[in-house]
Amino acid sequence: MRSLQVITGLGVGGAEQQLRLLLRHLPVDSDVVTLTNPGAVADGLTADGVRVTHLGMAGNRDLGALPRLVRLIRRGRYDLVHTHLYRACVYGRLAARLAGVRAIVATEHSLGDTQMEGRNLTAGVRTLYLASERLGRSTVAVSPTVAERLRRWGVPAPRIEVVPNGIDLTRFRFDAAQRLRTRQRLGLPDDAYVVGGIGRLTGAKRFDVLIHALAHLPDTCRLLLVGGGPEEHVLRRTAHEAGVADRVLFTGERPYVADGSPGPDLPSLTFAMDLLASPSPEEAFGLAVVEALASGLPVRYASCPAIEDLPSHTAPAAHRVTGGAEAFARALAAARAEGPRPRTAPEAAHHYSITRSAARLMDVYAAAHSSPPSPHGVSSS
Repeated sequence: MRSLQVITGLGVGGAEQQLRLLLRHLPVDSDVVTLTNPGAVADGLTADGVRVTHLGMAGNRDLGALPRLVRLIRRGRYDLVHTHLYRACVYGRLAARLAGVRAIVATEHSLGDTQMEGRNLTAGVRTLYLASERLGRSTVAVSPTVAERLRRWGVPAPRIEVVPNGIDLTRFRFDAAQRLRTRQRLGLPDDAYVVGGIGRLTGAKRFDVLIHALAHLPDTCRLLLVGGGPEEHVLRRTAHEAGVADRVLFTGERPYVADGSPGPDLPSLTFAMDLLASPSPEEAFGLAVVEALASGLPVRYASCPAIEDLPSHTAPAAHRVTGGAEAFARALAAARAEGPRPRTAPEAAHHYSITRSAARLMDVYAAAHSSPPSPHGVSSS
């Protein structure tokens, strides 16, 4: 089977890095086309031997990208097209049908209750999404929570498949020596209690909550923010105004796999942490939380369907925090007082192994490739 993976962009983000990880484990000959921003993940895919094409889309309304994508799909003679993220799903599913491909799968990575990929869920967004959704065979939800949101939106239940995000357990297995090296490289004192935050530096992630929480914690506590994004300057100003600028470290975007880039990779940074905090109030999965659990970290989170969809005993070190900065400060102080615990991965982390996710996705591919045309679709003639 030959597949084309269509994604909106390939900067460092959860969906983008998940695509790279999946392609390492799928027994499928796959090419990738990015509509915009062939960033660091594009370089990583190329290093993995994956052919990446940049479509050069100028914006959401660059309709000239559609015929370019149709021609690319026809030339590639792909058996299946798999789309990722909102813009790629809208354009990719239509282009695939126009190119004569009927095995079309889309993954919904980031549908929340009120937003999708940072955009508000307006009636127009919903209408366009549902119209394009009918052109595919199935829509993959990364968690049962997202599947339920899709059903409430109007996606027919039989068309929804749940394939959770996956993690590379080997990459996140705790390494004490790497922890020491990374902390030394970051200039962290030996007695520092390091709270980590991982994700795009956007308003939706609410990392400002952690900065304000840090102001209520002892001077030995540090906040390590891993990620890049448009709100970095705002967060730096917030840290300065809160009087904790010297205790907040910004690493910028970090790859999942050591690839020659300066600075430590993401797993090494999780090893350097003592706790992962996720104050985002609305998540579709909670990949950073699961990866932190895989490295044996305790976790305090505001929203994490990946954990909430499992029995509580599978992640005993993960606890939900309700409230703002003061609530997080109390939760972080209590976790610090408990002292260190063994850095072993709980059952929840093993549940989300990438090999398991890849196997489930292959079942979706096989069904999409062999099933008759959807009665909701349109003819490509």
